[in-house]
Amino acid sequence: MLSKIDELLRETETFLTTKIDDVETFRISMLGKKGKITSLFNDFKNVPNEQKKEFGNKLNELKNKALDKITELKLQLETETNLASGMDLTAPAANIKIGTRHPLSIVRNEIIDIFKRIGFTISEGPEIEDDWHVFSALNFPEEHPARDMQDTFFIEKNPDILLRTHTSSVQTRVMESQKPPIRTISPGRVFRNEAISARAHCIFHQIEGLYIDKNVSFADLKQTLLYFAQEFFGENTKIRVRPSYFPFTEPSAEVDVTCSLCGGKGCNVCKHTGWLEILGCGMVDPNVLENNNIDSTKYTGFAFGMGVERITMLKYGIKDLRLFFESDVRFLKQFKGSF
Repeated sequence: MLSKIDELLRETETFLTTKIDDVETFRISMLGKKGKITSLFNDFKNVPNEQKKEFGNKLNELKNKALDKITELKLQLETETNLASGMDLTAPAANIKIGTRHPLSIVRNEIIDIFKRIGFTISEGPEIEDDWHVFSALNFPEEHPARDMQDTFFIEKNPDILLRTHTSSVQTRVMESQKPPIRTISPGRVFRNEAISARAHCIFHQIEGLYIDKNVSFADLKQTLLYFAQEFFGENTKIRVRPSYFPFTEPSAEVDVTCSLCGGKGCNVCKHTGWLEILGCGMVDPNVLENNNIDSTKYTGFAFGMGVERITMLKYGIKDLRLFFESDVRFLKQFKGSF
């Protein structure tokens, strides 16, 4: 049997061909299910014990040489075929242009990542909503302007079915289905019946946050927003809180950050004030808690909301909001995000 191995070794070493099909035939004859080398492996059990080591080593050597020979010939013949067809294997690969993320997606994911670091979960809800979840549960009076047809896209009347005007409707659903403590953010698309311009659109994106627990204070809200501002705009960023009004929070506030372009010194972007408005916030009104079966004598909370388009415009210095919706490749290819 050792002589049989030597014979196959010589056959392997001397095998040559100019046809790639012959290489495959040789492989089958040697290593196929009924191949010569395969048969020797099957007969290994019949080899005397004192010869098993020598026989095994030579058999493995034969198999490896056959595999090397087959690989070498295949590579050689494939290269010759490609050269004959005019293919230059040394030519550099084609420059494939890699797509980029939309700037709104980049900023949205960055904001979400910042709040996830401090324990906020992600909540989502339907874009087509009813009056209760969008307005009534959030303490909107019947006469509030947000109920006017000029602001809201109504789909049906009695009961009112509409396109949500803010992602606060998601917060309503979270309060209905979960018990405190609640710490969540609600990113999503919203709709308002507004004229399209460089600073407004009938479709835009929001990220709203909600935190409800025992002994939650305005100081907790301010510190959360300061953390966000410094993580997003830079560690030297300062915030300014101004009194405002929202039906679902009391007290309510608008939050400004120091202008990232001028460092708070004043420029055209911040209208020489040194500040840029980024979001609205406040302590959750006790009526909102009670409307959603949360005991307002036991729990308090804060809420905030920001427009993703506005944050993106501030981050990249974009002056026309309509650019986000035009799918202009010249505009979009400027943005590269890792999220």
